Amino acid sequence: MPVSPEVRARTPAFARVIGPYVMIVTATIIVRMPDLTTAPFLSAFFDNPVIVWMTGAMLLLIGLIIIAFHQVWSSVTAVLISLFGWYLALRGLVLLVAPQFYERSSFALMNEILPLRVGFGLLMLMGIWLTYVGWIAKHGRET
Repeated sequence: MPVSPEVRARTPAFARVIGPYVMIVTATIIVRMPDLTTAPFLSAFFDNPVIVWMTGAMLLLIGLIIIAFHQVWSSVTAVLISLFGWYLALRGLVLLVAPQFYERSSFALMNEILPLRVGFGLLMLMGIWLTYVGWIAKHGRET
C-alpha cells in the first residue's frame, strides 16, 4: 500500500524526537550501568507500586501515540520507529498488568552486564540513526 506524503513526513518528525531521547538515555544507562543494575536501585523502584504503575502507564501511552500516528513500514527508519512504539506499549502493558514478571526479569538480568550493554548499545545505535535522519539527512529520499 502506497504511503502518502503526509504520512511519510511523520517519519523524520518522530525521528527528531525519539532519536535524541533514545541516544541520550541509553548512553547514560550504559555509563551508569553499575549503579543502575544494583539490587538497592531495582528494589527502590519496585517497592513503590505508584512509581511502577505510573511508569507503565506512561510507557503504554507513549507507545500507543507512536502506534496511532506512525504505522509506517516503508523504510528502515519507519520500521524502527513503528517497532519502538510497539516495544514501549508492550513494556508499559506488562508493567501495569504483571509487574512481578518485570521485577523477576530485572533481578535475573542484574548481573548480566555484558548482554545489557550490548542491548543498550544497539538501542543507542538506533538513537544515533534516528537523530541523523531527523536532524541531518535530506528528506526528499526514503531513509
